[in-house]
Amino acid sequence: MCLAKAYIGEKSEGELLMEEIASIKAENGKLVVMTLFGEKKEIAARIREIDFKSSDVILEKTGS
Repeated sequence: MCLAKAYIGEKSEGELLMEEIASIKAENGKLVVMTLFGEKKEIAARIREIDFKSSDVILEKTGS
């Protein structure tokens, strides 16, 4: 099973937000990112790109 990694900004230059991501939900104008182990992070961001081949999610921070 390949779980995703989420980055803020460009993958090559951006910040790794989380690894082993099992789900991402949009709630109240923010994204709730959850790992397979139940760790959660809520971030004011939008999804800029999802690369299924490499299991990478690229996020862009929003002002909210």
